[in-house]
Amino acid sequence: MRVVTRPDATFTVKPATLEKHYVRSLFDSIAYRYDLLNHLLSGGIDVYWRRRAVECLREIAPQRILDVATGTADFAIATLRLHPREVIGIDIAEQMLAIGREKIARKGLQSVVSLRTGEAEQLALADGSMDASIVAFGARNFEHLDKGLAEMLRVLRPGGRIVVLEFSRPRRFPFKQIYFFYFRRILPLVGRTISRSKDAYTYLPDTVMRFPEGEAFADILRTVGFRDIRQQRLTFGIATIYTGDK
Repeated sequence: MRVVTRPDATFTVKPATLEKHYVRSLFDSIAYRYDLLNHLLSGGIDVYWRRRAVECLREIAPQRILDVATGTADFAIATLRLHPREVIGIDIAEQMLAIGREKIARKGLQSVVSLRTGEAEQLALADGSMDASIVAFGARNFEHLDKGLAEMLRVLRPGGRIVVLEFSRPRRFPFKQIYFFYFRRILPLVGRTISRSKDAYTYLPDTVMRFPEGEAFADILRTVGFRDIRQQRLTFGIATIYTGDK
């Protein structure tokens, strides 16, 4: 295990063989507080971000949607405003999925939304079987980012679309400075106190700092094989929506 430093970040890089197991156990440990903390720490704006991301699919009217790293299924459920025939959510963290299934059952959505245990890099779906592949705040947790994105491309039909909603880093003064102070100092403290997890809300800023945002991420999408890449920065650059077509 080694520590990497940049002018704007310090984070720990874990051996690749441990990463998947680490992420699974981390998210399983905070599953019971995950939704509460998402809404609390974002001031509820994460709901708006997901709605904006879902709207990026409206013009293709997807009937079959895959939500990778679905967690507790908030993004999968948000897509129902498009009236798809089927939504499949996949995640490696079984405790997160259990909470998502309870949520789906309470809303009576079992006939449309189903959740499965699975990895982004090995999707158990046929080539060209989905109209849309989506992921919200999960791409940065892929063990191999390019492989996960390539799998999301593989399962899309020709003309299908990927939508990635992910945290990014504000660039303008003074919001950049305020945001980084909150992200490095306040968020880990509040997250640790409520979730009772020592690592989870330290891991979040670390992964955001090392995620290849903006044009760097767009280049990865192009290299994997997506075309017509577009970006929408949201709320002063706290989050970004990336879209691309097959």
